[in-house]
Amino acid sequence: MRKIAVLIPCYNEAGTIGAVVREFKVQLPDADIYVFDNNSTDATVEEAKKAGAIVRYERRQGKGNVVRSMFRQVDADVYVMVDGDGTYPAEKVKELIQPVVEDEADMVIGSRLHSGSESHFKLPNRLGNRLFLVLLNAIFGVRITDLLSGYRAFNRRVVKGLPLLSHGFEIETELTVKCLERRHRIVEVPINLSPRPEGSKSKIKIV
Repeated sequence: MRKIAVLIPCYNEAGTIGAVVREFKVQLPDADIYVFDNNSTDATVEEAKKAGAIVRYERRQGKGNVVRSMFRQVDADVYVMVDGDGTYPAEKVKELIQPVVEDEADMVIGSRLHSGSESHFKLPNRLGNRLFLVLLNAIFGVRITDLLSGYRAFNRRVVKGLPLLSHGFEIETELTVKCLERRHRIVEVPINLSPRPEGSKSKIKIV
């Protein structure tokens, strides 16, 4: 039996985090589900605990800081990282982790832009993702379709071996680039991104 951990970085997601935790518990009943709270000012922590998550804290603001803490603190064989906003499908998690479990991949990306996906994706986000992908695929000679997905699976080698430095939302880009640099095996699984529930707001700020 492989030990599986679901890692959920969270900031002010009280409206969705309870459902996210419960949905992943249904799909992976033997997994440990961690919510790492990043200074939420709403009831995120209370809702996560109520749903049965293990709650931990990262006081340094920024998703990259949270991911680095999650990777450092949690021990498992297979890791799932997913946002707490309810836009990623829990029902795809077994398909997401399968290449890692079967030792066919070191990192699996849940691709929102794969040809097999039907995602609700805002045009500016789609264009920004595509711009970076053109450069990345040209440099490394690969065909990755989603650089910025927050829904991923990893083996222990990646989680404990990558020297991550990011503080904010650039963490997904860094994860992908450093896996490519180290010739880790990357597989993509098509997923459908759902629209954010009413009242849920993106934490990404365009300056």
